[in-house]
Amino acid sequence: MSEKKVPFTKQEIISMTKKFPTPFHIYDEKAMRTNAQKFLHSFGTLPGFKEYFAVKATPNPFIMKILKEEKFGADCSSYPELLLAEKVGLRGEEIMFSSNDTPAYEFIKARELGAIINLDDISHIPFLEKVAGLPEVICFRYNPGPMRSGNVIIGNPKEAKYGFTREQLFEGYELCKKKGVKRFGLHTMVVSNELNTEEFIKTAQMIFELVVEIKVKLGISIEFVNLGGGIGIPYKPEQNAVSYEEVAAGIHRKYDEIIRKNNLHPLKMYMECGRAITGPYGYLVTTVLHMKNTYKDYVGCDSCMANLMRPAMYGAYHHITVMGKEFVGQDHIYDVTGSLCENNDKFAIDRKFPKIDVGDILVIHDTGAHGHAMGFQYNGKLRSAELLLRPDRTVTEIRRAETPDDYFATLDLEKVKEFI
Repeated sequence: MSEKKVPFTKQEIISMTKKFPTPFHIYDEKAMRTNAQKFLHSFGTLPGFKEYFAVKATPNPFIMKILKEEKFGADCSSYPELLLAEKVGLRGEEIMFSSNDTPAYEFIKARELGAIINLDDISHIPFLEKVAGLPEVICFRYNPGPMRSGNVIIGNPKEAKYGFTREQLFEGYELCKKKGVKRFGLHTMVVSNELNTEEFIKTAQMIFELVVEIKVKLGISIEFVNLGGGIGIPYKPEQNAVSYEEVAAGIHRKYDEIIRKNNLHPLKMYMECGRAITGPYGYLVTTVLHMKNTYKDYVGCDSCMANLMRPAMYGAYHHITVMGKEFVGQDHIYDVTGSLCENNDKFAIDRKFPKIDVGDILVIHDTGAHGHAMGFQYNGKLRSAELLLRPDRTVTEIRRAETPDDYFATLDLEKVKEFI
């Protein structure tokens, strides 16, 4: 079971809203740092371990700087994410660049920063060589296809657009070795938001066995493996958090059974978790604007799926606390909705709550990853502010809310006046 508490009181939230109107996302720095330290303590037992925070989860330089202080690197998948990593002082092999359908300028920037480039397709080898030159170290993303089943969010590997097939992997390593590449890595990512520890241990076994086969067949020693991310979080109160210690111990057992047994130690171990690092420590705070009673009872908020897309996109559950009514009986059933002109703009459907009134403040849990990051401007909606709750209980704005001027910033409205 996971306890769904908020790290602030109703009075603290009311005080915040006097300066920062709802909706906004707020992150708990102290809890985030504690979790990051626990993560590294657990997985730091693995040889040469390095965590590359998946920037796409929470692409905010303040968050990235906090994690840099905790010795995390950055897993980037686009040019702006590379720029964010650069802005917070990350360079070289502190950055892993894993992209797909990659344009030339992104490879060029990754090479400029000295990032580890993780190629998604065998055709990218000659493309990278042509546009930016092959680096000394290269990594390939492996897609096991029918050998693994994936899960709901990431999909069936056989249907996924990502990665090399097994045959392409061997061909790619052989080609790059001939072209002068000196150091090699191997990456995979087959599950997302997974709570079953055995899935991560199975992934490690699959990759370790592949490392042995590559050495035997090609004579190439893999320097590091990146097991991807995918560690889930308990969005629902009845779910249990993944034990970092249990996953790390299971990976260590497979390492000893396969890598040490075949005299391939040391093999560096990397991961690229995002959701597990920041997800539980972010909250979307929203105010109830309207109560609607038709065929169902609706709670209308000042936030919408532009602030949190996951419930509409995946049917995902996010726990919701009604501030000041945490211990009141849940004897009402509501849909909690936003104002987007889409009927799936709902944070909760047919869920039990205490009686909700106009003006109540709702806190939507577990929005610290893939929350604000997945925001958009459809329907003229503006993205909200991001706040940081500091360890001393002060609040810092780490991204301001968008304004109509931001919405129109890429348009020449003066030119419109003359347009016929």
